[in-house]
Amino acid sequence: MQRLRVRYAKRGRLRFSSTRDFQRALERAVRRAQVPVAFSAGFHPHPRISYANAAPTGTASEAEYFEIQLTTACEPEQLRTDLDSALPADLVILDVAESLPGALADRLEASCWQLDFDTAEAGAVATATQALLARDDATVSRMTKRGEREFDVRSAIAALTVDGPRITLVLRHLTPLVRPDDVLTALTTYGALRPARPPQVIRLSQGPLQEDGAIGDPLR
Repeated sequence: MQRLRVRYAKRGRLRFSSTRDFQRALERAVRRAQVPVAFSAGFHPHPRISYANAAPTGTASEAEYFEIQLTTACEPEQLRTDLDSALPADLVILDVAESLPGALADRLEASCWQLDFDTAEAGAVATATQALLARDDATVSRMTKRGEREFDVRSAIAALTVDGPRITLVLRHLTPLVRPDDVLTALTTYGALRPARPPQVIRLSQGPLQEDGAIGDPLR
């Protein structure tokens, strides 16, 4: 049995698709491309595909991952081509590689996010980020399936830079997980940022967090 790890992008209107929506689209693509996927045992067998740390609904991403088990060995590049051709245009298979030892989720230690605000808000963005970074902690709350939870946004920020109305930040994957909307809440709460519209958010990468703050490739 072969295990492959796959990186894909979620772009355009399909950034509004949920994780479950993608799972259904992928399972259809696997059947359409005749991928020899392995199935679980039991009365209700399902494809042996596992997903790791999906981006929130409404967020674009260039670094989503899943792992797939096959009954017959396939060339990674051929699988990439076959799946990419069978998926909708805004779901793009970017890379496929043989699985490394250990769990894929354990290699996803941090994410790099890009937040784009309106150009006219560049000054307010700079002021708000300075106020947030000056704090030792910045607690915000968010409603989850288990009720309201509190998050320390400041401890999750490994790096943050501002370029006009654009924020680029690296967030550690802590428990509970801090998301870009939590950072936006902190900028509003502690930096008095009041954007006219929510920023456009895209995940640029996720993987092992290196000592210099860069994010490595989790597939290699």
